Amino acid sequence: MSENLGQKVSEPVGMKAAAEAKIAAGAGSVAEQGCAGETKTAAEKLTAAGGKNILLVNDLPGYGKVALAAMTPILSRLGHYVFQLPTAVVSNTLDYGKFRIQDMTEFMRDTLVVWKELGFEPECICTGFILSEEQADLIGGYIRQLRQERASRLLVVVDPIMADGGKLYNGIGPERVIAMRRLLVHADVMVPNMTEASFLTGIRPGKETGTSEEIRELVEGLREISGKSVVITSAVMQRNAGDMIHLVCGYDHLRNEYFEIPYDFLPVRIAGSGDIFSAVMTGELLKGKSLEEAAGKAVRALSRLIEENQSHMEEYKGIVVERYWELLGAER
Repeated sequence: MSENLGQKVSEPVGMKAAAEAKIAAGAGSVAEQGCAGETKTAAEKLTAAGGKNILLVNDLPGYGKVALAAMTPILSRLGHYVFQLPTAVVSNTLDYGKFRIQDMTEFMRDTLVVWKELGFEPECICTGFILSEEQADLIGGYIRQLRQERASRLLVVVDPIMADGGKLYNGIGPERVIAMRRLLVHADVMVPNMTEASFLTGIRPGKETGTSEEIRELVEGLREISGKSVVITSAVMQRNAGDMIHLVCGYDHLRNEYFEIPYDFLPVRIAGSGDIFSAVMTGELLKGKSLEEAAGKAVRALSRLIEENQSHMEEYKGIVVERYWELLGAER
């Protein structure tokens, strides 16, 4: 599939070095020549109407409502123009144990060159599953370049998908953790789960619960990476009485405020729940909501979706989000 996509690039970019040279040189764009294409015009119309140009960097599943298949319809329904940059094309969600995965690194590299030449620029970037250290550095370099070239603000939300359940995913080692830390330097908002936070900071790696003080230590450790906002999902706090409280917690650097959002834990696992959380939260941030308000809306929406689906769905298949616009705050 990647070979076919590569053949549709309007100009054969070719080798990695050539692509990097074009990005660095900033070859004259179509927009500069006064002949922007239809996609640019559509994006401009949506922006004028209040929508944003959002770049989603995540995997594209053939089967399963996760990653790009879950995030794109939510943000599109909210009136945004969504760019999709697949890090991998996968046959189905990986939980099934058998899958086919196609690395899209070269496609990503070539696509960024073409988009630069056409003048396509996002106002918000959300990253999810990153397949390799090379991809993490590629996206980090792209974000850095956009910020150097543009005076307007770019919102970057990074979900460092690499671990859960107290351990790194199969095939992910220390090098990926280091690469994700490099990418997180560019994040306005990072959204790790408890396990990812522990590996990224090096604070009690793999521990899934913590006292209030230990969780605050994790938040502070993550803040040191980017200097900006932090949201830890699925945190589990130990109370003095020995009971546990499940919460989303973090720090809003724009308001200099810490926050905690408790929620009722439901003992089910639904594929794509993190992608839905990120999409809803990002949509709320783009409405001008504070990080605590945006994360709170995502918690409530996701909790309701899980309640509605826990008794009758395949946990690996994901949720058909288009059935639940009202719950997601995307009704018209």
